[in-house]
Amino acid sequence: QVQLVESGGGLVQPGGSLRLSCTASRTLFSSSFMGWYRQRPGKEREVVARFTNSGSIFYRDSVKGRFILSRNNANNTLHLQMNSLTPEDTAVYICNSYRPPAYDLWGQGTQVTVSS
Repeated sequence: QVQLVESGGGLVQPGGSLRLSCTASRTLFSSSFMGWYRQRPGKEREVVARFTNSGSIFYRDSVKGRFILSRNNANNTLHLQMNSLTPEDTAVYICNSYRPPAYDLWGQGTQVTVSS
């Protein structure tokens, strides 16, 4: 069963924008804390932005003011609008659905490459 499906990655020049999407099952979308992580070349996976258990949004410092996390409850889709992209944003971006202690699910990832 495919539970998280990501899309929207691609090649973009520095300063450009991309919008990532993650579509989840209705059950996962409504019952878990969802967010985006990324894995840059040669580095460990890190959180980019995610919803917290209080309903607020956490952004890592390096993306604050540039990235916007949102959700569309009508179609069970999580979005990450990424603006002012830099080469340091190049990574595989992975959707996460976290429901402690029951599950911690990951998508296959979508490649984002920022290069001139």
